[in-house]
Amino acid sequence: MSIDIFKNYQSIIPDYEDFIRILHTPLPTHLRINTLKIAPNILIKRLEKKGIRIEWTLKKYMCLNLKGCDHPGNMIEYSLGYIHPQALTSCLASIILNPKPNSLILDLCASPGGKTSHIAQLVGNSGLIVANEFNRYRHIPLIYNLSRLGITNCIVTAYQGQQFPLKTKFDFIIADVPCSGEGNIRFTGQKIRSIHRRLKKIKDTQKRIILRAFDLLSDNGILLYSTCTYNPEENEEVVDFLLKERDAKLVSFASPIPAESGIYSWKGKLYDKQIRYTKRFYPHRVNSVGFYMAKIRRR
Repeated sequence: MSIDIFKNYQSIIPDYEDFIRILHTPLPTHLRINTLKIAPNILIKRLEKKGIRIEWTLKKYMCLNLKGCDHPGNMIEYSLGYIHPQALTSCLASIILNPKPNSLILDLCASPGGKTSHIAQLVGNSGLIVANEFNRYRHIPLIYNLSRLGITNCIVTAYQGQQFPLKTKFDFIIADVPCSGEGNIRFTGQKIRSIHRRLKKIKDTQKRIILRAFDLLSDNGILLYSTCTYNPEENEEVVDFLLKERDAKLVSFASPIPAESGIYSWKGKLYDKQIRYTKRFYPHRVNSVGFYMAKIRRR
């Protein structure tokens, strides 16, 4: 697979040559400190004793960039639940959702549990989180990570996201939906798998999930829709579909890392002006996985 897969995005990705250049470098090793189990200063000392150099990325939210450590999952600190390897932009999704303590929260596509466990950390293990994952084989890493990280306010369910029961309303919902995964691609020797041949089915699923997620919101509830891809058909178009189908309002949010606003049109389709409140995260701006996020409120 060549860089030609991104040529259609040249008009929407700023500094496109820099974008392509960063894709030829490996992803950095990002992780977050699990403050449910260890104090940050104690963990930092442990890592430094191992000869690991540390750069803060989102210090307020305990996110680190490690130098000299390519496989943090092999460390005892991982097994003890002190750390969780997670892309910087993936960490940001739970931060942008900004869940409040003692809330009822739903992670609609939860495995392997990075965002679920981060949300639990942000609310101090209070309230209740429903971690939903349809694929029961993916319950294995999900439950393992929740247990390893000391999450005690969570239950696991196995519904299709687009068919999650409407009996309960949630204060906060995160829908990090299945997508084409373009934001994960780096041209550094690993095998790259394309799922663009299944893109129509993926887009249909995304639209069904975002509708169901919105319908599950309580009054004034907050939904975060996110993907790790660049394709406007999976991002702005899906959010625009929601705005046409439901009385939804997009919420403007500040990002602690560089981001671009959502685009207004793609392939002749014009999107709602509220789309400017959504954000695109590009790897040459943040040196992490490419992401898209939309924060949505029930009117």
